[in-house]
Amino acid sequence: MKRIIPILFVVMLQNVFAVYGKNLSAIFSYAVFTDNLSEPYIETYLSVRGGSVNFVRTETGGFRAAVEITMLFKQNDSIFAVEKYELLSPEVQDTSEVNFNFLDQQRFALPNGAYDFELHIADVNSEKEPFIAYDRIEINFSPNEIQISDIQLVESFSETQSTNILSKSGYDLIPYIVNFYPKSVEKITFYTEIYNTGTVFGNASPFLINYYLKSWETQLPLQRYTRLKREVSKDIVVLFGEISIRDLPSGNFNLVVEVKDSLNNLISQKEIFIYRSNPDLEYKIDQISELDLSTSFVSLMTNTDTLKDFIKSLYPISTVMERNFANNIMTQNDLQLMQNYFYNFWYNRDISNPEGAWLKYLSEVNKVNQNYGTRIRKGYETDRGRVYLQYGAPNSIAKNEFEPSAYPYEIWHYYKLNNQSNRRFVFYSREFATNDFELIHSDAIGEINDPRWQVKIHNRDTPSHSLDPEDAEHHWGGRLDDYYRNPR
Repeated sequence: MKRIIPILFVVMLQNVFAVYGKNLSAIFSYAVFTDNLSEPYIETYLSVRGGSVNFVRTETGGFRAAVEITMLFKQNDSIFAVEKYELLSPEVQDTSEVNFNFLDQQRFALPNGAYDFELHIADVNSEKEPFIAYDRIEINFSPNEIQISDIQLVESFSETQSTNILSKSGYDLIPYIVNFYPKSVEKITFYTEIYNTGTVFGNASPFLINYYLKSWETQLPLQRYTRLKREVSKDIVVLFGEISIRDLPSGNFNLVVEVKDSLNNLISQKEIFIYRSNPDLEYKIDQISELDLSTSFVSLMTNTDTLKDFIKSLYPISTVMERNFANNIMTQNDLQLMQNYFYNFWYNRDISNPEGAWLKYLSEVNKVNQNYGTRIRKGYETDRGRVYLQYGAPNSIAKNEFEPSAYPYEIWHYYKLNNQSNRRFVFYSREFATNDFELIHSDAIGEINDPRWQVKIHNRDTPSHSLDPEDAEHHWGGRLDDYYRNPR
C-alpha cells in the first residue's frame, strides 16, 4: 500500500505539486510540447529547497545532498515509461550557509494518450519514506487543428550556445517552477508554442496572438494586462511573452494565450493558474465611484445592515483585494461608500446592465440561503453555499446521511469547471442535527485537497490512526468511494 507521510502535504495547482514538510520541501511541475506532429514530449521541472534535505560529507571534504526521484507513466496499469535517478545538490563547504534551491529538468517522449503519473521523491540521506504524488496526464496533439502547447513559466532565458536539456527554439530556459508570484517578482515571463497555423491558415498568412491575465473568480479579462501580437503562420510559432505585474493586486488569476484568425475569431486557447501576493498595494474604486448614483438601483439601498449583508454575499465571487476592501469599508459604516463599492462591483461585471447582473446573482443567493443556511450562518457563508455561488450548480449530487460508520456527506460533481473537467467536491458534517457541511476535499485547482478525506469521513465510530488513505475504502455498507469515482 502507498503511504503519505504526515509531515508532508501536497498542494495541487495546475500541473504543479508543492511538497511542504518538516523535512523534504520541493516544487514539481510539468508542461507538454511536441517536436513535430509525431513526437510529443513532456518536460518535468523540480526544485528542491536545499535547507530541507540532509547534507553529508563527500570524499573531497565538502558536503552534498542527494534526492532519489522516480517518475512513472502508466497506461491501464502497465508501466509505459519510468525513470529513477539521484539528483545531487551543489557541493558546499559549510552547511550553515545552505540557502539555495537545486533544480532538475527531464524530458519524456510520450505518444498521444492518457497516462496515470506517479512521482516519488525521497531524501537519500534520511530514513523517512518517500513522498508520493499522483496526476492524470492527457496528451492529444492533432495534425489538423491549431493547438497551443502548455504554458511554461520562465525565470530567465538566454540564447543557446551549446544545446542542452534546457534548450528550446534556440534559447536556454530557466523554468519558474511554482505558480506563486511574490511582491519581489515584478513581471511574468512565459514560453509557449503554437502548432499547425501554416496548415490551417495557409503558409505565411497573418493571424493574431492575444495574451492576458483574467480574474480567477470572475473570469473577466484585466484590460491593463492584455497584449496583442501579430504573427505569420508556419508549422511551429514560438511565443515569448512578458507582462509587468508590479501593480497587480494580490489574488488568483489565469494567464491566457489565445490564437485568433485575421477576422479576430477565436481559434485556440490555453490557460495556466497563478497566484499573486502584493500586500502593500491599495484597492481603489475606479472613477465610476464618482458618478451620481441617485437614480441607480443602489440608491434604494439605504439600510446599512441590509447593504452589508448584500456585500458579504458577494464574497464567493469577489477577488481577494475586493474582499479585503469590503471588510474595511463596512467597519467605517459609511453608507455612500458602501453604495459606491456595490455599484462599482456590478458595473465591472456587466457594464450594460449592472442591476440585472445583481438581481440574477441575488436569486442564486436566495437559493443557497434557503438550502444551506443554518441557525447561525447564512447559506452564502457556508462551504456548500460558497461553492455553489462561485462555480454554479453541480451536475450531480450524491447524498448519504445514514451510511454505517460514516458521517453524513455529499459529493458534488461538475462536468466542466472553468477550464477544468470532471471535478468533485466532498462535504461532510460531524453534527447530525445541523445543516452545516464542511468542505473536506476537492480535486479542483485552488481548493482544499486532503488525501485522507475518506478516513476522516469514516471516523464516526471507527477512529483510525492509519496514515494510508486506502484504509478507508473497506467499510461494510460503504458507498463513499463508489459515489466519488462514479458520479450519478
